[in-house]
Amino acid sequence: MPTSSSNIAFLFPGQGSQAVGMGKELAEKYPAARATFDEADEALGYKLSQLCFEGPEEQLRLTEITQPAILTASVAAFRVLAEKGLRPGFVAGHSLGEYSAHVAAGTLNFGDAVRTVRNRGKYMQEAVPVGVGAMAAILGMDLERVTGVCNDAAQGEVCEPANINSAEQIVISGHKSAVERAAKLASERGAKRAVLLQVSAPFHCSLMKPAQDRLAADLSVLTLQKPAVPVACNVDATLLDNADRSRDALVQQVTGAVKWEQSIRLLIAQGVQTFVEVGPGKVLCGLMRQIDRSKTALNVGDEASLVRVVEQMAV
Repeated sequence: MPTSSSNIAFLFPGQGSQAVGMGKELAEKYPAARATFDEADEALGYKLSQLCFEGPEEQLRLTEITQPAILTASVAAFRVLAEKGLRPGFVAGHSLGEYSAHVAAGTLNFGDAVRTVRNRGKYMQEAVPVGVGAMAAILGMDLERVTGVCNDAAQGEVCEPANINSAEQIVISGHKSAVERAAKLASERGAKRAVLLQVSAPFHCSLMKPAQDRLAADLSVLTLQKPAVPVACNVDATLLDNADRSRDALVQQVTGAVKWEQSIRLLIAQGVQTFVEVGPGKVLCGLMRQIDRSKTALNVGDEASLVRVVEQMAV
């Protein structure tokens, strides 16, 4: 490979990247991918593979199904890449994707991870009654100004930056009325756009504290290993290299903001030149273009993209 693994990072997508058919091609062609879906089916006690490959879409969109589905499709793609000899020097995952990153790094056993994210999705959904919370994407406004908008719009309610995706895109989360006020205020103060998102719950804000507490109990009984490669974590954009800090980061990210831009800049500072999005969709490749267009951003989600990446990284 022209690129040594130390300057390659694998990135794993989060909720919103799901699509009916994800992982199907890889599972049909590669035993390692098929075995990953079989393992997930067994761990969960239902045919997650069938929902991924055939839908229906409305079921795949249910948070407690979406989360293990994306994790499984991502790990399946990762395992095929590993069989091809492609291994990263660093890993990172966006929100839910941090679990995929920890499976890739060997911190978390895959079966444990699948069961944990199913519960994570369930706990998040149950933390706030439907209709009480909301999220909105604020485009073209920096973090300091978005934070100011959230503070001014809160009026005693929760309204907080939730995903710092790039300098161009920050997602806010909290009580529906506060988020709506913030979106209006952001537009008035010069944001390019402020768009309310179609989400089932207000993720990554303090309203998720009940989910965080329940998840902490689940994670406390799992055995985590020292990551084999450094994991850039969402909650404080630092590199994790031990089991206890990894566990704490997974707990804290339920209510904490996803510091994605800062995590990517941290990896760039470590010398990463090539970023490979492993799993369904190309959301993280899109954000990469907003963060640093000079870096190579590739994705692996199906047979064609896998072949392309393997060829590109072959000698």
